Amino acid sequence: MTIQHKTADKRREMGAAAMRTYPNISHAWGLKESEAALLLGVPGSTYRRWKQSPEQARLDANHLERMSLILGIYKALHILLPSKEAANSWLKRANSNPLFAGHAPMERLLNGQVSDLYVVRKHLDAARGGGHA
Repeated sequence: MTIQHKTADKRREMGAAAMRTYPNISHAWGLKESEAALLLGVPGSTYRRWKQSPEQARLDANHLERMSLILGIYKALHILLPSKEAANSWLKRANSNPLFAGHAPMERLLNGQVSDLYVVRKHLDAARGGGHA
């Protein structure tokens, strides 16, 4: 069942769980609050409100898709790389892969587009052998 077809209660539940987890990931990645909000596709004020009260967060299908991709990126990095530090810093290191053109993957993610989250997730999935995180 796709995110769009989940009940409002189920989406609320998923959103609250995601907002209890996401601030920890954004902190591990060294993101500023404004960058964390951008990756999630919300204004800074909304992100702060959701972070303070995860149970009150109202993530729509777009936000839940972004969150799924972010969680998948985080998980894949921690599977692929030998240490927590290496996994958490990978996004900020220059990368010679043509997808990143010598820039850090985070620069691409901070374009704010869902498609950029998807590209990075697929790149990491391919590195893991093609499976989904």
